[in-house]
Amino acid sequence: MISKKVVLRFPKDIADKPLISDICKKYDLTFNIMKANIFPRKEGVLTLEISGNDESFYKGIDYLKENGVELTFVEESIKRDEDSCYHCGFCVAVCPTQALTIEDRKTMRVELYKDRCIACGYCVKVCPVKAMSLDSDI
Repeated sequence: MISKKVVLRFPKDIADKPLISDICKKYDLTFNIMKANIFPRKEGVLTLEISGNDESFYKGIDYLKENGVELTFVEESIKRDEDSCYHCGFCVAVCPTQALTIEDRKTMRVELYKDRCIACGYCVKVCPVKAMSLDSDI
């Protein structure tokens, strides 16, 4: 069984196609919507957690790509520049999923848990030294 968070970009010419429904039916996958931005007559952007058995998962991912969906795995897209970060905690205050937390109050070091991230981008917006980034401008 595999479960991964992915950001899907649907260009305007395919935004109205039921591709998520298709992968659920064809490949016996399930999904949870983490974030959605759908712009009328323009592109759509979804952050989903997709789950299923390994083989079906990757077949579903391939199906989406073959049908013109741009796909990025969230864990691969979130980055922190360790040299720039001075652990101020601004990102912790805005993170809705506790992907950024302070575990040790003595050191006040901010820990990044990529598996909890939903690519909301709040941390990127508030970081005063721009240590946080999302690779694919999510």
